[in-house]
Amino acid sequence: MTINIKNFLNDKTKLSKMGEFQNLKHIEGLEMSSVSADLYGNGRDDLTLFYFKGGANYATLSTTNSIISESIIWNNNSHKKTIKGLLVNTKNANTFTGRQGKESLDIIAKNLSRILTLRESKTKTGTFETVKIKELIFASTGVIGEQFPVDNIKDTLPSLVEKLKSDHNKLYWLKIASGIITTDTKPKVAYEEIIVGDELVKICGVAKGSGMIAPNLATMLSFIFTNADINSNLLKSLLKKAVANTFNAITIDSDQSTNDMVSIFSTRAIKIGQNLSLNDKVVKKFELALKNLCLNLAKQIVVDGEGAKKFLTVKVINAKSLSSAKNIAFSIANSPLVKTAVAGEDPNWGRIIMGIGKSGEIIDPKKLKIKLGNFLVAENGRVSDSYNEEKLKEYMQWDSIIIEINLKLGSDAFECYTCDFTHDYIDINADYRN
Repeated sequence: MTINIKNFLNDKTKLSKMGEFQNLKHIEGLEMSSVSADLYGNGRDDLTLFYFKGGANYATLSTTNSIISESIIWNNNSHKKTIKGLLVNTKNANTFTGRQGKESLDIIAKNLSRILTLRESKTKTGTFETVKIKELIFASTGVIGEQFPVDNIKDTLPSLVEKLKSDHNKLYWLKIASGIITTDTKPKVAYEEIIVGDELVKICGVAKGSGMIAPNLATMLSFIFTNADINSNLLKSLLKKAVANTFNAITIDSDQSTNDMVSIFSTRAIKIGQNLSLNDKVVKKFELALKNLCLNLAKQIVVDGEGAKKFLTVKVINAKSLSSAKNIAFSIANSPLVKTAVAGEDPNWGRIIMGIGKSGEIIDPKKLKIKLGNFLVAENGRVSDSYNEEKLKEYMQWDSIIIEINLKLGSDAFECYTCDFTHDYIDINADYRN
């Protein structure tokens, strides 16, 4: 197995705040491949296939944008609770492509179904099942409104299927994760495991996302795989809970894409119990692992935000309600003035005050406390007596900045994650289509 080096060529130096890539493991029942359909014109991997020979239970959440891609429309019209394959393309969003985009998926699905069925017919056992069109789902990411490159993708399908691999090591997972990225500067992978009886339950995840990032789900694709036998309905419930404070707690630029989706797939290889529910101990254990994996991937997206140099956590505590805490947190995190101040390493906490006020939430300025890191900057409706500009300037040089807002109005809290705004963000998005 070789890694397509073109996936890693980038002249930008990125700060790594998540450490080294995790060592993802093999998921029984999952086959993967990633190749170039030359959608970028430079030979990098841009077409990825996840194949489940024995079928997989699955659940998907997608963007709440009122305009959605043809891929999501296709998936929404498929009511199968088990699937055989997921095809992912980059460079083209297949959004606002009209009849051409829809018909392109029909053509690709028919061809992929035929090629996979032919492949199964050649197995040594001599037994195979037909891979049906409705057992295939799609994900697309890239430029909106451009004609979908159906011929490039259709012509590449035989090679993509031929290169399906069932034995996955760390490098192969990185190859796969690199095949789904767009403006990302690095692949995003995460791994969790739990022990159930004598069995090892594994959860592997990949994601892409760097810009047009805001709830719900942001401009991101994330695909999560487990060998645990969990039915589709329970997977949906678990995914909703995991996403709430992870993928839906990040923002880069407050813009929400038409293509966002996060999906989880169960190959059913490991039996963990019968008639499982959210209240079962083993499910609670799995739920925590899934949340940790999603948070890991979500933070990696923020760290790799377009042009980002700093990671910013906004905590709102002691709010009167969860919705109030959430509104205030995102009001600050989405503020260009706050984000540019962070980029300039300027402890301009007045912009945080502005962000709190424009949220529309009722607050009591005299109760309000604001901290940057461990430094108290404002309380009792004015600047703190302990405020030290020089120490704050030193703190703002850190790679990771924490803003804490204590409202002293209740007991609810919310934490969201964002990054700074730099000149590089403008450069990337001013020249995105090139």
